[in-house]
Amino acid sequence: MTSERLSVRLVEQGVWASRRESMPLASGYLKATALADERIEHGANIEIVSFRGGTTLAEMAAELFTGAVPDVLAFSVLGWNYRSFGELAETFKQLNPHGWVVFGGTHVSGQSERVFRMYPAVDVVVNGEGEFVFREILHAYLDGGDPGDLDTLSHIDGISYRKRDGTARTTRERERIQDLEQIPSPVLTGAIPLTDTDGAFRYRVGLMETNRGCPYKCAFCYWGGAIGQKVRTFSRGRLRAEIETFARLKVHSIFLCDANFGMLRSDVDFIDDVIAVRAEYGFPKALVASWAKNKSLTFYEIVKKMKRAGLHSSFVLSLQTLDDDVLATMNRKNMKVNDWEDLVSWLATENMDVKAELIWGAPGETPETFMAGYDRLARHVTQISPYPMMILPNTDYATKKAEHGFITVRGDSDDFEYVLAHRSTSLTENQEMLRLLFWIRVLAEMLVLRNIWVGMAELAGFTQTQLLRDFARWIDGADGPVAGALRAARDATVGGRDQRGVAVGILYTDPAAKDLLRRWWRESVRDRLATEHRPLLDEMIRYDLETHPVHAPPEAATEPGLPTEVRDGVEYYVARAVGFAYDIPRIVASLRAGRPVDLTPRPTTFDLYYRRGSEHVVHSTSHEILYYLGKPLQGDDM
Repeated sequence: MTSERLSVRLVEQGVWASRRESMPLASGYLKATALADERIEHGANIEIVSFRGGTTLAEMAAELFTGAVPDVLAFSVLGWNYRSFGELAETFKQLNPHGWVVFGGTHVSGQSERVFRMYPAVDVVVNGEGEFVFREILHAYLDGGDPGDLDTLSHIDGISYRKRDGTARTTRERERIQDLEQIPSPVLTGAIPLTDTDGAFRYRVGLMETNRGCPYKCAFCYWGGAIGQKVRTFSRGRLRAEIETFARLKVHSIFLCDANFGMLRSDVDFIDDVIAVRAEYGFPKALVASWAKNKSLTFYEIVKKMKRAGLHSSFVLSLQTLDDDVLATMNRKNMKVNDWEDLVSWLATENMDVKAELIWGAPGETPETFMAGYDRLARHVTQISPYPMMILPNTDYATKKAEHGFITVRGDSDDFEYVLAHRSTSLTENQEMLRLLFWIRVLAEMLVLRNIWVGMAELAGFTQTQLLRDFARWIDGADGPVAGALRAARDATVGGRDQRGVAVGILYTDPAAKDLLRRWWRESVRDRLATEHRPLLDEMIRYDLETHPVHAPPEAATEPGLPTEVRDGVEYYVARAVGFAYDIPRIVASLRAGRPVDLTPRPTTFDLYYRRGSEHVVHSTSHEILYYLGKPLQGDDM
C-alpha cells in the first residue's frame, strides 16, 4: 500500500444548463461501494465533482485540477459529455502522467476500441455495472507497483485496459450484480452530498432506483446493457429509508431511474411507502418514472392509489411509433404498448397527466406516417416528446446500419450518431421534418401552448401538425427581434447546435414573445375559425399564455409583482381573481376525455398559483416545466 492516501475524483456532467445541478447517482453508487471496503475507506479520499450542462472545458479543468491533482480520475460518460471528458483526460495526463483515467457508462461500455483510438489518455473502460469493478480497480492501485503497468488489472472481469505496449486487452465479461443490496445506498451513507450551504436540497430532483434490468430488446435501446435481462430489485426497507431522507429535505419530485416502473408487485409496496411518507412529512409532491411498457393490473392499482393520495405524476406512453411496420423493425411488434387509446381514456377520467414518446426517423417511417401517428396521439395526450432518431452504441440498430441504409453524422459538441436518412426517408425529407420538429418540441412538448391544441382539433378541425406548420410558415415572414431570434435558434438546432433551450427561454421569459404569439393568432389563425368558436378559442390561447411560469431572473433587483403564499409546504406566486369568459380547465378536460361539454360562456374567476423556483427550467428543455405552470389550485391539486 502507498504511504499517502489515494486521491480519487468521480466526475459527472448533466445535460441541462440549469441553475441547479443533477444529482450524481452513478458516482454516488461507486463512492458508497468503494468506501464500504475498510482498506479503501482508510486508504483513499474519494470526491464527487458534478458539473451542470454548459460548463466549459476550462471551467471544469480549473475545478478538477487546481490544487492537488488526483491519482485516479473516473468519469461517468454519456453521449453529451463523452468528448469533453476525453479532452479532460488528456489535460489530466499532462499534470499526472502516471495517474489512471477510468471511463464508465452506457456510451463507452463495450466500445473500448473506439475510446482508446480517440483518447489515448484513457486507461480503463468499464464494460457493464461498475460498482464492484471500480472497487477492484482502486485495490489494484493501492497494491502499489508501477502505475504505468496496467496488467495489474488483468484479474478484474468486466474491463478493457491499455497495456504498456499500447495494445488493448478486454477481460472476461462480468456477471450482473444479482443481489443489489450489496451496493450501499449513496443517499443513506452520505456518499452523495445532499444539501447546500444553507441546508437545502441542492439538486433539481431526487433520483432513485428501485430495480435494475429490462425484459425487452427494443432495437434502439441499450439501457446500460440490461436489455433482455431479469429485473432485480432493491429491498423495501432501503427504499423506504431513502424516501424518508428526501422527504425530510422537502424534495418536491422524485425521479425513478427504472426501465419499467409499475411492472412488479413490489412497485405497489413502493407507492404505499411514498404515500405514507408524504402523509407524515408533506413531501414528495410528485413521482416521475419510466412506466412499464405493458400496463398490467398492478399499474392500474398504482394509479388509483396515487390519485387517492393526491400524489402527482405524468404517465409516459413509450410508444415510439404508431406504424405497425416500424414497430416490427423496433422489435416491439408483439408488445401491447400500442394498445394505448383505452388506457389514455381511462387516465383522462382519473384526471391524470399523460405524456407520450415518439421517435422520428426510425427505419420504415416516412413524414406522412409519422405526422399521422403524431396527430392521432395529440388528440388524446397533453405532451408528446418526439425524439429524432439516434444510433446508440451496442443496440440492434447499430449492428444493422447497412441493412436499414442508415446515413448518419456525429454531433458537433456531443457524440451521438444522428440519422440523416435511411431507405424510407431522404435527407431532404429529414431536413424538412427537423425544421417542423423544432416547433413541435419547443411550442408543444415544452408546453408553451398546451390547451389550444385540443380546442382547435375538436372545435375547428385543425390537427396539431397543421397548426404548427402554419406557425412555421408565418414566423418565416414575421418581423421583429423575437421572431429573428427564434428563427436563428431553429436554424442552429437543425444544423446540429441544439438551441431549443434558448427558444424556450425566449418564449417563457420575454414579454415580446407573448405578443408575437398573439400576433400569429390574430394574423394567421383567427379569421379561419367559425364565428361561434372564436371567443372560446381566444380565451383558450389566452389561458395558455397567462399560465406561463412566473420567474425571477437572477439579476433582478426585485421579485415579480405578485404576492406569495405557502401551501402544503410549497411556496407560490399568486395572481388573484383572474377572470375568463369561459371555464377553460373544465372545457379542456371534457374535450380531452371525449365527454359532452357545454360551451356556453360562463364567466369564471380564480386565483392562479405559480410555483416559485422556475428559474432553473425556463431556459432549458427540462420537463419539470410542468410543475411551474400556473394552476387554479384546489384541494389535492397542491
